[in-house]
Amino acid sequence: MKIMRSKPGHEVILANYYQANEAHLKKWSPLMPRSHHSVASWTLRLIEREIEFIDNSSVHFIATSDSETQVIGTCSISNIVRGVFQSCHIGYSVHRSFEGQGRMQELAQYTVDYVFTELKLHRIIANYMPENRRSEALLNRLGFEREGYAKRFLQIDGEWEDHVLNSLINKNYVG
Repeated sequence: MKIMRSKPGHEVILANYYQANEAHLKKWSPLMPRSHHSVASWTLRLIEREIEFIDNSSVHFIATSDSETQVIGTCSISNIVRGVFQSCHIGYSVHRSFEGQGRMQELAQYTVDYVFTELKLHRIIANYMPENRRSEALLNRLGFEREGYAKRFLQIDGEWEDHVLNSLINKNYVG
């Protein structure tokens, strides 16, 4: 497995990943138009992601097969806020064929390490729907702590869904 920042050139493998996993990820995702995961849409979004990376507002990673022809999972850091907050949000997904194999944990740990060592942030925020036990277990293994519960927090698959609020604090943060 290879882990890298997603960037222009990855539009085909990302389009294939999301098209192949549309039903698998639907219950955890916002409603999107059908064209959202086309190669053309990914071409534009990867350009936008490059601008966000340069602006230091987000970083998007993918785990791929060794040949870089298939996406195994994604992990994104968004809403990077500096100043007195020094925090970000993390989001992730894994290909249905690779669930339960530890690949998502490897990618998420890589991303956490990047946030704390390269971005030098103080806190990573992660939220999940209460019935998403796999996400809960992943965050527990990574050391995230539950901080609260938000009712009707995000609109997922067309419905307002409750979320469990979690964070991971950088114990080595010197700000």
